Amino acid sequence: MKQPLIGVIAALMLLAVGCGPDDSAGAYAITVVVGGLDGPTQLAVTDDAWFVAQLNGAENDDSGQVLRFDPDNLDAAPVVVLDGLEKPTGVAVFAGALWVMEERRLTRSFLDGSNRTVVVADMAFNGRSQGTLTVDGDRLLFDTSGTKRLPPGPGGSPVEISGALWAVDAEGVVTNVAWGFKHAYAHVIGADGRLWTTEISDGTFDGAPASDELVAVREGTDHGWPVCVGDNRAVEAAGVTDPCAGVPRSQALFGPGATPTGLAVSPWDPSRLFVALWVDATIVEVDIDAVAPVTPVVVTTKLDRPQHLVVDGVRLLATDHGAGTIVAIERR
Repeated sequence: MKQPLIGVIAALMLLAVGCGPDDSAGAYAITVVVGGLDGPTQLAVTDDAWFVAQLNGAENDDSGQVLRFDPDNLDAAPVVVLDGLEKPTGVAVFAGALWVMEERRLTRSFLDGSNRTVVVADMAFNGRSQGTLTVDGDRLLFDTSGTKRLPPGPGGSPVEISGALWAVDAEGVVTNVAWGFKHAYAHVIGADGRLWTTEISDGTFDGAPASDELVAVREGTDHGWPVCVGDNRAVEAAGVTDPCAGVPRSQALFGPGATPTGLAVSPWDPSRLFVALWVDATIVEVDIDAVAPVTPVVVTTKLDRPQHLVVDGVRLLATDHGAGTIVAIERR
């Protein structure tokens, strides 16, 4: 495991909202607070500890880890809490336990990694991964990424229990929240209580790629995939009249392949959400009170592969999967 390099690389870089070529309109500053990581994915922040999931190798090496950092002494080497994980994309502290999302299973353990048990096994998934974990009061949110039954083609239905958003309670009881997602990867609860999710829509539908998106979740509702993609573009639904009527529309579109893996409420303005676009190497801001669809505003293109976003007081923390760092974003 690489050791963190804090003091050496804690240099300030400018971020900008709608910035010019020289970033002279920068409204934010970014500071590297943890370095030396290997493919960090999600960060869980508590008063006493930061838990970081990382691949610790290639995507399919099954060498993933969860590390524990002391937030009051980030220069200190982290403790390896869990090792040998299968593509850990999510980590959360919920109901006094440590929960981890791996490639096809959800587990929980004590905070020191002991007494680990499988809560959900053999999840349906899209062949790559699941998404992040989100604490929502007395429930923990997770998704099963969507895949269609074979053979593919018009009218193809999703594999059972794939393409859905789920909740699990402290006792391990799982309930369905909503469905009709290709990959509801990242989620957040807005200041007004609305539940938001990103949608990674990789794939071609009726000969055209689908845009990734941000959507407000309507619980107990079909959100359209695979018949409706992007901002309710009807696809693979020959002979069906207006198949996307009543399907929640997109608050924002990010373009095909942008890969929105991180989502957080702005700590400075609750009417704004920050979204990390992994492939685009960009963090954008979306007005969630404006009439949809909203044009995202670029916040920064300074990170390598921004993956997860989480609020820590009056700053935003982001894992940079490509650079192997955790950065703090603060308003200037």
